[in-house]
Amino acid sequence: MSAPATLHLMRHGATARSGYLNGRSDVPVIAAGLASCVAAAATLRFERVVSSDLARARDCAAAIARVAEVPVGTDARWRELDFGHWDGRHPDTLDPEQLAAFWADPDGAAPPGGERWSTLTARVGAALESLPPDTLVLTHAGAIRAALAVACGLDSRQVWMFDLPHAATVTLRRWPGAAPVTQITALR
Repeated sequence: MSAPATLHLMRHGATARSGYLNGRSDVPVIAAGLASCVAAAATLRFERVVSSDLARARDCAAAIARVAEVPVGTDARWRELDFGHWDGRHPDTLDPEQLAAFWADPDGAAPPGGERWSTLTARVGAALESLPPDTLVLTHAGAIRAALAVACGLDSRQVWMFDLPHAATVTLRRWPGAAPVTQITALR
């Protein structure tokens, strides 16, 4: 049997707007957030880094790639969920019933003007399938949850069981010809 392909999915570092629905907002990572990602990556083995095209992920990826001396690229498919009219807002400022409906059914009750869960999982699934082995992806909590849904066959409610603080890393192993991913090896 062939060796599994290892993929690491890391959430970007903390921003000055942590706790907000940053979605497509291009908020920068703070210095401590950048440092936490570089430190977390030092414990991983990878040959390349790919990131979302949003600054909070892209800047972390560039710093990691510089230290690890590996190539880095961007892929917009790793962006966070588009929160539409909620983008950049704190959850406390939103209608609680609408927000609860979204958390309960992110596909059927997408944010106003925003992206449906199925759209997010489709684009992240395509990005996941295109990754070569030994890749570190710097992305967002929603994109990591979508990757877990696709790779492990989890539904949108099950993926909320994973705590994904800034710089959290999920390591997936994919065996050739096996679908979905059959082992989650690390959640830091």
